[in-house]
This record gives sequence, C-alpha cells and structure tokens, in this order.
Amino acid sequence: MVNAVACSCALVLVILVGLQGKSSVFASGFDYADAFDKSLLFFEAQRSGKLPSTQRVRWRADSGLSDGFKQGVDLVGGYYDAGDHVKFGLPMAFSVTMLSWGVTEFRKEITGQNQMGNTLAAIKWGTDYFIKAHPQPNVLWAQVGDGDSDHYCWERAEDMTTSRTAYKLDTKNPGSDLAGETAAAFAAASLAFKPYDSSYSNLLLVHAKQLFSFADRFRGLSINSIPNSKKFYASSGYEDELLWAAAWLYQATKEEYYLKYVVDNAVSMGGTGWAVKQFSWDNKYAGVQILLSKVLLEGNGGAYTSTLKQYQAKADYFTCACQQKNDGYNAPMTPGGLLYINDWNNLQYAASAAFLHAVYAQYLSAANAMVKCPDALLKPQDLLNFAKSQGDYLLGKNPKSMSYIVGYGQNYPNHVHHRGASIASTSVLHSAVGCVQGFETWYRRTERNPNIIYGALVGGPDKNDEFIDSRSNYEQTEPTMTGTAPLIGLFSKLQSLSGKSGADSYHQPPISHPKGAPVPHPKSAPVATPRSATPVEFLHSITNSWTVGKTNYYRHRVIIKNISQKKITNLRLLVENLNGSSWGLSPTHEKNIYVLPEWLKVLKPDSDCTFVYIQSGPQAKISVQSYN
Repeated sequence: MVNAVACSCALVLVILVGLQGKSSVFASGFDYADAFDKSLLFFEAQRSGKLPSTQRVRWRADSGLSDGFKQGVDLVGGYYDAGDHVKFGLPMAFSVTMLSWGVTEFRKEITGQNQMGNTLAAIKWGTDYFIKAHPQPNVLWAQVGDGDSDHYCWERAEDMTTSRTAYKLDTKNPGSDLAGETAAAFAAASLAFKPYDSSYSNLLLVHAKQLFSFADRFRGLSINSIPNSKKFYASSGYEDELLWAAAWLYQATKEEYYLKYVVDNAVSMGGTGWAVKQFSWDNKYAGVQILLSKVLLEGNGGAYTSTLKQYQAKADYFTCACQQKNDGYNAPMTPGGLLYINDWNNLQYAASAAFLHAVYAQYLSAANAMVKCPDALLKPQDLLNFAKSQGDYLLGKNPKSMSYIVGYGQNYPNHVHHRGASIASTSVLHSAVGCVQGFETWYRRTERNPNIIYGALVGGPDKNDEFIDSRSNYEQTEPTMTGTAPLIGLFSKLQSLSGKSGADSYHQPPISHPKGAPVPHPKSAPVATPRSATPVEFLHSITNSWTVGKTNYYRHRVIIKNISQKKITNLRLLVENLNGSSWGLSPTHEKNIYVLPEWLKVLKPDSDCTFVYIQSGPQAKISVQSYN
C-alpha cells in the first residue's frame, strides 16, 4: 500500500490528462515516450511563419512572413511539408488529420504522458493556417510556393529567395481531393479540441462542413487546377477524400446525412469496392474502411449495417494483407519485416499502416471482436503486435540496427535531406545563405548536418533493408510530415502498453555546430536532464467538469509520486501555460516555479502528494526543475 500524503494542492493548470493504468501487454527495450517527444519536435522544426515564444527547436527562426500578401490574403503560418519550403495543402491537411485521429483514439495515452498540450499545439498550428486559407465557403488557398524554383535552391527557410506565389481553389478551379482532405482535417481536429476548447472546436466544424460542401458540389482534381503541384503531390483521385471527409464529419457531428453519404456513395466512389494494401496521403480507402468499421462495431449501423459490413470486409482485407494472412494476396515485406509499398519514402506507408492497426485493434477490443483472415483468425493483440513490429523497426530493430527517427538512439541518419537541418542556423551563421551557395557549401559537404532535426522520420531503407545515409539520396533520407504524423498516436499507444511511465517533459539536447562556426555562450544553451534522473512521475485525472457560457472548465487531480529509492527534498516544479488560479502548491518569486507546501518538507520513497487544479483552454505542462 502506497503511503499517501494528502497535500491538498489545487493548482489551476490545464493538463487535460486522464489517470492512466499501466498494462504489461508486452515488454520492449524501446523508449516510446522519448520517440513520441521527438516526433512532436519535428513539427516545430517544420513551422512556417512567426514562431512562438514556446518554440523548442532553437535553430529555427521566423520565415515566410509575407506569404499571401501579393494575393491580398494572409497565409503566414502552416507547415513546410518535407525538406523543402513549399506549403502543399494536401500533405499538410492529411498530417493534421492523422495527428487529430491520434488524439481522438489515444487521448488517455497522450494525456497520461503529459503531452496533450504539445500535440494540440501541433494540430492548431495547422488548423489556424487552414482557417486563414479558407476565407470564403467556396475558396481554399491550397499552396504557397513554387515547387520547381524551390528545388533549384538549397537555402534556409529564413533566407528564402524563391517564389512564394499562392494558389487557390474555387468554383472555377475545383480540387475535391485537397478540399475534401482539409474538410477531414477540420472535422478530426474539432473532435480533438472538443473537450478542451468547445468554441474553437465549433469553429473548426463550421469550416469542415463548408469545405465538404465545396468539395462535393464542385468536383475535380487539384492538380488540374494547380498544375504546379503535379510533380510533387499528384492525387490519383478525389473519391476517397470525399468519403474520408464525410466519415470524419459523421464522427464529429453524428448527423445521419454524412453516414448516409458514405453508404449511398459506397459503390460509385469505391469505398466498398477498393481492396487496398496501403494507406497514405494519396489513398485514404483503408482509413475510411476502418473508421466506418467503428460505427458498425459500436452497434450504430442501423439501416446502414449491410453496407457498413462491406466496408469492414475491406478493412479486414487490408489488415490480413499487411499481416501476410490473405491467401497469398499480401502486402510486400522486406526480409527484415518492414512493410514495403514504395521505393520513395516507404516508411510513411509503414508508419500509417502501423497506426491503423493500433486503431483497429482498439475498435475490435472494445467490441470483443476479431478479424477473420483466409489464413488465420486475428485477435486485437495480433494487430497490436504488428503495429509494434513496424514501430520497433523504425526505432532500430532492423538488419541495420539503425533508428530511422533522427535523434532517437545512438545510430540514426546524420545527412538528412533537409535544407534547414543541413545549413548552420541563423543564430550561428548570421549572414544569408544564397541559392547556389547552399548547394556548393552545405549540400555537397560530407560532414553531418549541423542541426539535428529531432523526430524526423526519413524515407527509410529499400526493399532489401539497405540504407545509404547521403544528403543526395532523397528517396531514403528526406523526412516528411505525412510520415511522422501517424507516429504520435502509435508511440503513445505502444508506450502505454510497455508498462513504463511516460516522459514528464522534453529537454532538448545541446545543439551541434559546424566546424569553425561560432558557438553561443554556454549559459544560453538548454540543459539536458536524463529521463532516468527524474525522481517523480505525475498521474493525472479529470474529476469534474462544467460550462459557464460557452467555456468548459475541468477539475483535475494530479498525483506526484516519488518513484526513486531516496527521500526527495526541496522539489521545485516548472508549471508552464498556467492561466488560472491555484491552491496548495506554493508559488515562488521565480516565474512559473512552484514548490510543495511548507509543511511537506520530505517526499519519502513510494509516497505521493495530491493537488487539484481547475482550468479551461490548452493544457499546462509540469516538469521537475530541481530537487535534493
């Protein structure tokens, strides 16, 4: 029995985090919480626009501050899709949808690791941009930048000299694929934000409905309206995006209109006809089929049950094919056990498939159901095992013993095909790097990149598990948002199953600098604290909620538990993003620093202290600053 110390500390923080029980479903040598931390950092490295004061990736600075101005619209913000500086709407929207899906399905797991604030911030950086890009019901600004001119230059985003032309979709220039995916992103994000910021959630839903109507009424492919995007993100069709958007709008609204839409169009749009072995920014069918299987498994099919069963049959086909149980009609695999779909940036397909398996396992488990494959009967645990196998491959369980997530582990790619990561930061090299100079001085250099782009999932090995770490080998070394986005949900789930406690916060490692470059004064560098040195863990739960006007408030309970074998004294906590009142914890004269109550001098081994807080809005973040 734990010796509990009731410290009655009610602190108004928003760490909207559910108390998470740990289950040792399977053991693992990988630190999924650390991989999760770093994956979130990749999105900060990809930010365009005016960076916030909370920015943790210090080698990045403001960029693209005049995007859209020549067209008379504010398009500052959003994300760069990969190693270049074009803001492509289709992969950006898909990435936001995947981040949001991770939140909606693994909310307890993410909040249990105190990462909901960072995850919602990653989503909001995208949705805030999409709101700007959707100024009218039938207008969507779909792209900023020119892919051709951008690829002729190798320069930092902060030094961009290439075209920042903005391209839009409207009734005369439709793009049902891109508009549909953005509608899906808005709808999924509205679900992600609903428990925390109902007014923002409602705003996102308005945009989702308008964009879906635009995509459905004015049909066409975006590459026909924006030929500039054809070389880079040429969608193979828009029918899957329309079904995808409708499925998400049904999840967000529960309005029968959207469920009827996916049923009425199941055949004509291929929802029940396409049996696929991949899921990606281009092909959403597997995602649609699994998302609609949820409706059926929850017993909400009603009059649409027959068609929903056809959707589920195709979801099962995808699952069986990935697990090599599909009577020979299986998805390709490498000798080392990696799902292999495409020679170019294959790991995005493996990451997305692993995420879908983790999600589908959750749906099946809740319904006490299984997948009937031609060659086997798969239990939910079998799906989780597959998800884990792909996640572990990414982290180092592969023939190369290499982590394909930059910054994770000791052996990872150092010559990532990424402009910003490969050129010294503006804080180190103050002069601008020109278009040609970037190629000559930085792209062709044999040394490792001066900036570690933490959390970037590179393209990955070939069909024989071979990998060449070269900046010019962009098929294998370029990271993408679409590859990293599914990892947020995947790693949060794997961490919860590992039986290990999650991370309290991320401490950015020291920034490396190119040889001969000036190095900032040591005092300005963040200090890295080993995860294992953290003596306490935070267990969070929501104990009450209420609404005042249109604002939702939550009462949270946080247990601080001493998980070390020693007494802890002088525990100092850093509490960030706190915007409400607090009780119990004692504030200090230092900003955002709190200590335990005066009467609680010592926290003994295995003892804990409970405090409470109330707040609306984005979650706050707690970490240990110091202790004795």
